[in-house]
Amino acid sequence: MSANPSALDFLAGRRSRPPKLLHAPGPDRKELARLLTVAARVPDHGKLEPWRFVVLERATLDRLAPLLAQHVRATGGDEAAAEKASSAFASPLIVAVVSTPVDSPKIPLWEQQMSAGAVCLSLLNAALAAGWGAAWLSGPAASDDFARAHLGVAEGERVVGLIHIGTGPDEVPDRPRPDVAARTVFL
Repeated sequence: MSANPSALDFLAGRRSRPPKLLHAPGPDRKELARLLTVAARVPDHGKLEPWRFVVLERATLDRLAPLLAQHVRATGGDEAAAEKASSAFASPLIVAVVSTPVDSPKIPLWEQQMSAGAVCLSLLNAALAAGWGAAWLSGPAASDDFARAHLGVAEGERVVGLIHIGTGPDEVPDRPRPDVAARTVFL
């Protein structure tokens, strides 16, 4: 395999776009299918495909936003928390990545969950590389109760990420990055 300096440059400078800065349009279904196909190219030992996608389009997000606010209030959140949660559904499109573990004598649960997490990062990077604004969040909409009631998530499944995708600003301020040398040990 040959080196791909442009891919390394992209990854070195990649930066999520906050969902509050995303606006329409988002990718259409054909563009999204390509992003999902790229996202599915992750480590998946045993070829179990222990994840799936739930796409939340604009009409669904509009319907779910007040239900999410109601859920936050019902679980002890105040009005500010309810408003913040429902405003997260202002993104043009959200893809819920759902961990769907498979009984396997060879592949442990944690490894299957890591594969689902890899799908989240792969989808985020694919969207950014395609020129969309995107961010990976969780929050109250990913809670088991809400996801089961409104996202079709079954018992034993879990939302591992909500990938917000839309049109975003070209530049956003970077955040402080880890001191990699301080977090690295050579043995």
